[in-house]
Parts: sequence; structure tokens; C-alpha cells
Amino acid sequence: MNSRRSWIIFAVGVFAYMAAVMQRSTLGVAGVDAAERFETTAALLSGLAVVQLIVYAALQIPIGLLIDRVGPKLLISGGSAVMVAGQLVLAFAPDIQIAILGRILVGAGDAAVFISLIRLINSWFQGRTVPLLSQWTGNIGALGQILSALPFAAILHSAGWTPAFTAAASLSFVAFVLAVALLSDRPAGVPEPPRVASIRDALHGLGQTLRRPGTQLGFWSHYVTQSSGTVFSLFWGFPFLVSAVGISQQVASLLLVLIVVTGLIAGPVLGILTARFPLRRSNLVLGITALLGLVWAAVLLWPGVPPFWLIIVLVVTMGVGGPGSLIGFDFARSFNPIRSLGSANGIVNVGGFTASFVIMFLIGVILDGLFDSGWSASLYDLAAFRVAFSVQYVVIGFGVVMLLFARRRTRRKLEEDEGISVGPIWVALFRAWRNRAGRRRGRGAKRRPV
Repeated sequence: MNSRRSWIIFAVGVFAYMAAVMQRSTLGVAGVDAAERFETTAALLSGLAVVQLIVYAALQIPIGLLIDRVGPKLLISGGSAVMVAGQLVLAFAPDIQIAILGRILVGAGDAAVFISLIRLINSWFQGRTVPLLSQWTGNIGALGQILSALPFAAILHSAGWTPAFTAAASLSFVAFVLAVALLSDRPAGVPEPPRVASIRDALHGLGQTLRRPGTQLGFWSHYVTQSSGTVFSLFWGFPFLVSAVGISQQVASLLLVLIVVTGLIAGPVLGILTARFPLRRSNLVLGITALLGLVWAAVLLWPGVPPFWLIIVLVVTMGVGGPGSLIGFDFARSFNPIRSLGSANGIVNVGGFTASFVIMFLIGVILDGLFDSGWSASLYDLAAFRVAFSVQYVVIGFGVVMLLFARRRTRRKLEEDEGISVGPIWVALFRAWRNRAGRRRGRGAKRRPV
């Protein structure tokens, strides 16, 4: 555990995940080019991204069960290979139907990588290193968005569609080769965890995992924090910035990079806070979600075109939401045995992507409806985007309510099983303030002359 070999495993796994994020996010900077290439509606165009996320989310639980059954190495290797095939299909797609097939393959391959890497981390590391590496996984993996926003975008706008997507596919091919050559499911000498004997046993174990309040809390934590930034980065952010706000394509690409840079800074901080205050992780999640809601409200309610500084604030806030969503996996780790951790992580990972594809599709439908009815002057009109982006409050608001219910059940279970009672955050802050004030008075009394 925590050996030099462990760090090699982590490096290869996180490279494969970075490549997967690049494949996932290439369409985000190619949205305008895709509209010109396939000449289709906003709703059908968003289907390119939505179908990818639907496949990704739908496969999370089956992939989680497979991790517990066959191990993470096979799934990371196979997922990378499937993404290579998907990007090549998209590179040469003559119409929107073939392009959708390519994105289905990308979504299927992408589904296998992240939760397999989380399982590898739990198998090769221990102690406080685990939540820190979970945050670093998300942060380093998010560098794939920089690869799609800068070098991929440069190739796309200079060489064209086919060379750009072919070049992107080559990165996952390198990940495939490295995974086959260097990855291992567990350290030498560590016994293999017990595997389920049949599909019935697997489904029974899945049911137990689903019923655990801690798993549900992880699901809803991921749901409310990840979705806004994912929708923005993967598809609708680029058209919004370029067509509605009037920012150049180069600056819009840099803003997508800023989301990643913010995550790189915020991720380690959130990892330290998560490890240091494990009983207050849900407060971090709710705080991040509230901040996202406030900043989005400022952008959507701003009279006229939002100023550039406010767009930067929005981008930075969404950058915090990405690593914030990884707190959900720490809930899964805390409340599930390692033999079912793959399926638990799969359940959690469904959360954010379920909210993402619902929001992403509804935005496309609303934009089409407003344009067809004559309410907006163009398909990507600023006023239409204001209405379309407001759907986030309905989808994410539902998730916040469910998170609060799951947190109440989790705390009740924690008190029943371990005798640990977690009070409201304001009560804990008041006690901390009172104790600190008492210590200061005590130090002051010691300094007084007798």
C-alpha cells in the first residue's frame, strides 16, 4: 500500500481518465462546427451529447458490478479501446445518425474508466491519502478538457473535423497500451476480495448498496454539484459564450480552460477539508450548490449582456463544482465495504450525469421551442438562453431536497450503528467559537499577575 508501484498504477490510471475526459469533452468545443457539418436542430444536435451521457449513466451500475466481478484493469483497458472506436466513427461520420453512434461508443467506453480508477485507488492506497487522491483524480483528469479546448480546438479550426477527432482518438489508444502493459488490480500478496457467485447474488448485493443511506447521500451530492459545470463544458457553454454573449471562440476556449484550472486549485483544498472534517462533508456540498445558484441567478437576471467579469465568476464557480462532486465518492467509500465499492461508486456516478443529460436535453428543447414560436430572433439568442438555462433550478432544486432527506437518514443510521451524533452546522460553529473564547480567557487569566 502507498508504495512506488502504487504511484505508477495511479499515474497510468489517471492518464487513461484524462484521455477519457478529452474524448468526452471534444464535442463541447465542436458544437458550432457540428451544427454546420450536420445541418440540424438544437434539440437533435444536443442529442449528440445527451445520448453519450445517457449511455454513460446507464452503464455505471453494470460497470460497477463488473468491477467487483472482473477487476478494474480489464475495464480501463476495454473502455479506452471502445472510445478509440467511437471517436473514429465520429471523425468520418457523414450524417448525424452515424455521429450519434460514435458518441454512444464514446459514452460506453468512458463509463468504464473513472469508477475503475477509484477502485484502483482504494486497492493500492490507504489512510488519508485516499480522499486526497480522489480529488486529484478529478483534477488531473480534467486536464483532458484543456486538451480539447486548446490543441484539439486548434486542430479542428486549422485542419478540419476528421483530423481533429482522429488525433483525439490516438490519445486513448496510448492509454489502452499503457493500461494493458502496466496496470494491476491489487498489490502482490494482497488476497482477492470475495466475488459474487451468480447474477442473483450480484443483484442482491446491489440492492443492499442502493438501500444504504450513505450511498444515496453520495448519489445526490454528485447530482447537485457536477451537473451545471458538465452541461456548460460538454456542450452548451461554448455556444452561449460565442453566440449569445459575443465572446470570440479563442477566449471562449480559454474560459473552458479556466474551469479546469479552478478545479486544480479547489480540488486539493476540498480534499483536505473532506479528510479533516468527514462529518461536515454534506455542508461543503450544500455550500457549493448554493454558490452556483447565486452566481447563475446574477448572470441570468443581469440586464443586457452580462459583463465579462461576471462570466469569469460563473466559470470559476462551476470549476469548484467539479471537485465538489467527488465528495460523493467519499460517502460511498465511508458507508460501503470494499467488496461492493465498485457498484457503490457506479451508483454515485450516475447522479451528476443523470442531472446533466436531463438539463442538457431540456435546454435544447426550450431553445428550439422559443425559436420556432418566434419568441427569440435566433436559435442561440441571449434572451432564449436565459429561459433555457433556468431549467437548472428545477432539476438541481429537486436534487437538493433529496440530498437533505438522504443526509437525515444517513445521520440517523450513523447514530444507531456507531453512536455518533451530528448536529446542525450552526450549533457546531457556536460551540467552536465558545470553546475558543474560553481558551482565550484562560490564557488571559494565566498572564495576570498574582
